[in-house]
Amino acid sequence: MKKKITRKRHLAKTFTWRITATITTTLIAWIISGDPSTGLAIGGIEFFVKMPIYYFHERAWYKSKWGVEKQKSESPK
Repeated sequence: MKKKITRKRHLAKTFTWRITATITTTLIAWIISGDPSTGLAIGGIEFFVKMPIYYFHERAWYKSKWGVEKQKSESPK
């Protein structure tokens, strides 16, 4: 049985990953700069720039057949 992966799933993955990654970037920028405003500024810019990049990257990998192996069908018993 082949499963269909919807664009809704790709969008949900995009948002959840972007939130996780942006929080990480914000904290790193804050720690390095010592200024929470700098961390928030970098995190805010990064959130909007990288979200569409990730989405299209995810879609390209979904369409790619590279590294995908066909499943062997089970023989009848």
